[in-house]
Amino acid sequence: MTLWPEMKVGRAARLISGVGFPHQFQGKTSGRHPFLKVSDLNSAASGYRQVSAKNWVSQDDLASLGARLAPKGAIVFPKVGAAMLKNPRRLLDLSAAMDNNLLAIVPALGEPRFWLYALSVIDLGEIAAGGALPYVNEGQVRDLRIPFPGTEEQRRIADFLDAENARIDKLLDTGSRLQKILQERRDVQQSLLLRGNNRPGGRTFHPILGDLPDSWPIVPLKRLVPRIGVGVVVDPSSYFSKEGVPFLRGSNITDTGIDLTDVRRMSESNSRALWRSRLETGDVVVIRAGYPGRAAVIPKELNGANCASLIIIKKGDQLLPEYLEAYFNSPLGKAYVNSARYGAAQEQINVSHVVDFMVPVPVTEEQSALVAELAQARSSVRTLHERVIHQKTLLEERRQALITAAVTGQFDVSTASGRNVTEGVSV
Repeated sequence: MTLWPEMKVGRAARLISGVGFPHQFQGKTSGRHPFLKVSDLNSAASGYRQVSAKNWVSQDDLASLGARLAPKGAIVFPKVGAAMLKNPRRLLDLSAAMDNNLLAIVPALGEPRFWLYALSVIDLGEIAAGGALPYVNEGQVRDLRIPFPGTEEQRRIADFLDAENARIDKLLDTGSRLQKILQERRDVQQSLLLRGNNRPGGRTFHPILGDLPDSWPIVPLKRLVPRIGVGVVVDPSSYFSKEGVPFLRGSNITDTGIDLTDVRRMSESNSRALWRSRLETGDVVVIRAGYPGRAAVIPKELNGANCASLIIIKKGDQLLPEYLEAYFNSPLGKAYVNSARYGAAQEQINVSHVVDFMVPVPVTEEQSALVAELAQARSSVRTLHERVIHQKTLLEERRQALITAAVTGQFDVSTASGRNVTEGVSV
């Protein structure tokens, strides 16, 4: 509900659609005009201003593509796919061409910054068609209605929201820096524990692993486990099924463990036939590509699951699964991954690399003690990390509520000061 009169987008603005952007035109880092893709919207400065692009084109390229330039002051957003459902909006600080996943609204009346804020409270997912590949068309966008006070009031609202957004962005930036510090703290704790820095006795130096107790043998991984293999590599999507056992992919292995939110499925019969990629409790899976080296232990709940393209390290008698997981996720394992990974577009490692990774091998009782210490250290860091995430989420929710209230006229911005948007939030 708004206290302002409403305006149909199509009555006060024109639309510009993007065009196809064939591969042969991509990759230029300089030229006459920037050419925006959806991924460029992630690099916007000050939260919403679009000031850069990864691809540039010449005037001749622009003519060959049949592309039109969206002018400075246009509002650009995705019109198709999962990116559209996230509802990003960007205000152009420079004229730009766009690919056919993007649409631009060019205001003819009013303040462009107000348009940006008013459009940001509209969820395009509510009007999208297309099912698995959601989209909106130009007719639907023209029919959208936004609150539309006078131009001077629009400017006052935009100035107010710019200032409040700057405050929020500053706090969010502080939270991001704190998250990075916590990650570094976790890495240091892992490194110290897995290098046995508090263990008595002599020391030895390994060129990749660093300083270690001389009582710990350093052994190639292939000599410590029964088998190291890889999940389904050839056309794994052909095995997707609506029912069956979980079919893990790299995206399911996160820095906090295994996430089954978007897990695929494989039929039980196919999983049994593909026995080499079938998983058992205590196996360790390692990402090959994307985030190479990230590892997780298979819990009992996933016994009998299968996987695509993950490196599979079968459980043996010499290494506790949790110790091996910690090794891969620590600076020790990352040092080996960094020495072996390859690929410009997507970094990756192969089984042929991993089998020769050198692993420090304390006795089983000492591994168990290290795992317990690591769990305690991770718990304290995780608590702080979750607190930061909660505060950042709260700030984003308050930002959206503030924008909605301001653009719909629920309070007078000339006498307001943030509506306590950051009250009770500290990061």
